[in-house]
Amino acid sequence: MEMDKVLDVQNLHAVFRINKKEYEVLHDISFSVRRNETVCIVGESGCGKSVTTLCVMGLLPKNGRVTSGSIRLDNTELTGLSQKAIRKFRGSKMGMIFQEPMTALNPLLTVGYQMRENLILHRGVDRKKANEMAVEYLTKVGIANPEQRLKQFPFQLSGGLRQRVLIAMVLSAQPDLLIADEPTTALDVTIQKQVLALLNHLKKEMNAGIMFITHDLGVVAEIADRIVVLYAGRKVEEGTVEQIFRNPLHPYTVGLINAVPDVEKEEFVIQPIPGMFPNITEEIPGCRFNPRCPHAAECALCSKEAPKMTEAEPGHFAACHLITAGGAQHD
Repeated sequence: MEMDKVLDVQNLHAVFRINKKEYEVLHDISFSVRRNETVCIVGESGCGKSVTTLCVMGLLPKNGRVTSGSIRLDNTELTGLSQKAIRKFRGSKMGMIFQEPMTALNPLLTVGYQMRENLILHRGVDRKKANEMAVEYLTKVGIANPEQRLKQFPFQLSGGLRQRVLIAMVLSAQPDLLIADEPTTALDVTIQKQVLALLNHLKKEMNAGIMFITHDLGVVAEIADRIVVLYAGRKVEEGTVEQIFRNPLHPYTVGLINAVPDVEKEEFVIQPIPGMFPNITEEIPGCRFNPRCPHAAECALCSKEAPKMTEAEPGHFAACHLITAGGAQHD
C-alpha cells in the first residue's frame, strides 16, 4: 500500500443471504483514497454504494458478509477483524458523516455532552479540555456562538447546523478517512454548497481522505477529485472528475450525466435511463447493464460475457465491450 493511500480496497466481493440463498451484491470492487483527495462513489440507489461503505466500516448486517478481497486502512487489513478490533478504528481512524445527522446525534442529549464524550473516548482528554476542544471544532466548521450551541439539543438546530455539528464531532477525533454518505441530500442548495466548501477546506487542513457517496452529479462536480461509477454491484468506470465529465466512456455513466437537466438552456429535456434497475436476485448474463444499454445491439458479446476493466487513457478505466473492441466513445 502506497504511503499516501489512506484506504485501499482491492477485488472486494460481498454477498447477502436471502431465504437461505446467497446473492452477490459486490463483485470485484477496487479503488483507493489518498490523503487530501475526495473519491466520489456514484450510481443509482441499489448500485452498491452503501454496501461498499458498510464493508469498509465493518457494519454489514447479519445476513451480509465479505467473501473475498482486501480492505486496508492505513496499512491495516480490516477484513477478518473481529467487531471488537474494528471498533477501535471507527471514530479514531475513520469517521462517518451521515445523510441525516439526527440519526447520528442523540436528540435527548445536548450537543456539548455528545461532543465531550466523543473527545474523551477518542482523544483521551479530560472533561475541561474536551469542552475547550468542542468549542474549537465548532468554530472550525463555521458555527457562530459555539459556547451557546453546546448547551442546545440537536432538535433546536437547523438541518445545516446539525450537519456542521456532526462534521465537527467526526473531525475532532482526527480520522485519516472521512466517509460521507450523501451528507448534503437533506439540505437546501445554498447550505449544500457551504457544506461542500467546508469539507474541501477541512480535508486539506487535516490531510485526510474523503470517500463521498452520492447519486447527485452536481455534487460530484463540486467536490470530486476522482469518480468511481458503480452499477448493480460492479465498477463500470473510474477516472478523474475532468476525464469523466469530458469523456464519459461507459453508457451508464453517459446516462447518468444526460439525466441531469441543464438549467442554463431555455428549453431542456431530462433524459432518463431507460428500463429498470435489476433486482439483487435477478440473473443477467454478460454485462449487467446490457438490458438498458442503447448500444447493446452493436455488440454480440454484451449479452454473453461480462466486460473487463480497460484503461482507455492514463488513469481512466471503463468496463465496456465497445471500448475494448475499438476504443469507442459513446454519444
